[in-house]
Amino acid sequence: MYKIRVILDSKEDVIRTILVDSKIDLENLHLIIAKSFGFGGQEMASFYRTDDEWNQGEEIPLFNMEEVGVGDSMKTCILNETLPEESNKLIYVYDFLNMWTFYVEVIEISNDVKDNLPQVILTVGEIPTEAPEKEFVAEKLDNEFDDEDDIDDDFGHYDDFDFNEY
Repeated sequence: MYKIRVILDSKEDVIRTILVDSKIDLENLHLIIAKSFGFGGQEMASFYRTDDEWNQGEEIPLFNMEEVGVGDSMKTCILNETLPEESNKLIYVYDFLNMWTFYVEVIEISNDVKDNLPQVILTVGEIPTEAPEKEFVAEKLDNEFDDEDDIDDDFGHYDDFDFNEY
């Protein structure tokens, strides 16, 4: 049995702690997480492998996306094989139009057997009505051509209004 903590990436604390069978596939985990936060589970979703610092890695999509052959999908990834140790982590993104993003962490693994799984054992906070906005920040790259200033330097002051319209 796995005890998994799922945290919504938002300003307010929205957390679910869930007990699940260790042998479920990630497709079932996706449905369990979605329903525990009040979603129907019908939207596209993906898990992403991550390191201890939550850096996003390889995608595990809902469906096999390989053109030829068999690739990873939620159906082919079993929980106890994908997350074999306590403190293993995944990032879960639900509904790519709204980008609901969750942090999933194994907080306990036990050999206990329970019949009534899955089970939400802790609920903290309410899911917001809209997905929290994501801010994608890229590092500022040096522009080796520096185009904005060059045209004025080479040709004097450049202005769109200097040209006749035809």
